[in-house]
Amino acid sequence: MHSISIFGYGAVGRETAKSFARRGDAVRVVQRSHPPALESGCSFLAADSTDRDATLRACANVDAVVCALGFPYDSELWARVWPQTMANLLDGCAASGARLVFADNLYPYGPQTSPLTEEMPLTSYGRKPALRAEITRMWKTAHDAGRVRSVAVRASDFYGPDAPTSVIATFGIARLLAGKPALAPYNPDYTHDFTYVPDFARALVSLTDAPDDAYGQAWHVPNAHPTRTLREVLTLAASLIGVAPRITALPQFLVPILGLFSKETAEIVEMRFQWDRPYVVDSSKFAARFWNDPTPLEEGLRETIAFYRNASSA
Repeated sequence: MHSISIFGYGAVGRETAKSFARRGDAVRVVQRSHPPALESGCSFLAADSTDRDATLRACANVDAVVCALGFPYDSELWARVWPQTMANLLDGCAASGARLVFADNLYPYGPQTSPLTEEMPLTSYGRKPALRAEITRMWKTAHDAGRVRSVAVRASDFYGPDAPTSVIATFGIARLLAGKPALAPYNPDYTHDFTYVPDFARALVSLTDAPDDAYGQAWHVPNAHPTRTLREVLTLAASLIGVAPRITALPQFLVPILGLFSKETAEIVEMRFQWDRPYVVDSSKFAARFWNDPTPLEEGLRETIAFYRNASSA
């Protein structure tokens, strides 16, 4: 049995906590406020990850720390909180001897034109991608120095039940269930890998269980194959719901203009490299070491549809 502190209880944190708790591990959920519902078998500790002393307490007396934190999509906020959070987590793990498993994204690679691999260099592009590269260097340096056994598990845009920031769920399934057309906030006709949240959690558990030689590096979560376009994903979702596949795509020339009036829209302009070309993830390294049976897209969509259908009727 492991003892785990999980920082963050959003979609990924909840699913990861459930995976650990259901197999009998001791799970401590850590965030600033108590969640409305806590998975059976989990305990809770209130702590702000930007508070060093609180973070050290939350990292004490556990075998591993999983960072599944998500902050509001604001570059200025990220610049303040992410480096401090990573420094605190590394200090906490160094003090307790816990491993650090970082639930990461693919931003550190920046714009690419070929399938993403873990060997790609870290980017200096933009604000959010460069910042994710910066905190990657932090945990990698700590690992290489023998200070903290650290590893990153990287996922693409994720979807699944109870994942409110998901384009597939919020802009697609929820709208289709409400009788509205799905909204594609970017060009829906490029192939794009999507990660199912339970698969992300499964990969985090796999790396928590892995021997030390798996640490000091990044691993890509496997995604359902073949890689589809967002239009294909939303069309399949509509078919499973039993409605016409109505999809409205936001014209891309409007995005920079809208960014002049909306901070939220301005924040996504620098991320257009994820949507203005194919965005494909190579997970062959992970597949060769761990597993390669990600949840089929149709199954993941069915589960997501069931969740949002039940939520709308509750």
